[in-house]
Amino acid sequence: MNRREFITLLGGAASLFFIAVSPSFAVEATITDGDTLKLKGTPYRLDGIDAPETDQVCLDEKGTQWTCGIEARDQLKQFVGKRDVRCDGNKYDTVYRNRRISICWVEGETVSLNQWLVREGWALNFEPYAKGRFKADQDEARKNRKGLWKGCFIEPQALRLGSRITARLLGPSCPERDDWKARDILFPDNPAMPPGCSIKGKLAVRAHITGHRGIYHMEGCRSYARTKTPDRWFCSEDEAQAAGFRKALTCR
Repeated sequence: MNRREFITLLGGAASLFFIAVSPSFAVEATITDGDTLKLKGTPYRLDGIDAPETDQVCLDEKGTQWTCGIEARDQLKQFVGKRDVRCDGNKYDTVYRNRRISICWVEGETVSLNQWLVREGWALNFEPYAKGRFKADQDEARKNRKGLWKGCFIEPQALRLGSRITARLLGPSCPERDDWKARDILFPDNPAMPPGCSIKGKLAVRAHITGHRGIYHMEGCRSYARTKTPDRWFCSEDEAQAAGFRKALTCR
């Protein structure tokens, strides 16, 4: 083998090595909510951001209630479309151990899905996990009144924790004083079921024994019909479990 043939062979081997170790895009992604998706059956939570829950409602610029959680999810679905997705990083979620925490990318884009969601106003820079990575994108979205920032909303974490009294109201349409009417809308006592999200979540003290916030009831559970006033609605078991709810014992 002469020197030129050796160099050609070495270059081909290096190319094959690069292809083998380079991260690849998955064939298809399933979007479950505004900051969660599934690749090949594995759920991934987008690192450093927080999008509204699927049952979360917001107020638009005219003070009208709208399903911002469903809209955030659908905007992400539309942006991804049928394109391939890749998620980098394999940190385990401390709440839902089967889920990974990652930065995810869609084929053909130079901006991660995490950054795109914050930049377009469909998610927040989520501290302390973000470490300021998406703060400039959030400031830009707020300045241009994009997505959630066109009206009035609460941080998704406040909804998960049920912090009606202490939650910050965000957005240009929020009242400066006497904000209890807005809080009552953003924290509904009897939330409406979002389209396609039929799993009922009920806050329960007995669930605290096992370290959960509440219990979720699926349509096949004997307790489903008895649960008349759910506190939360979920679109999937993954979402319910990630929110700190356990499955009802009446479910088989």
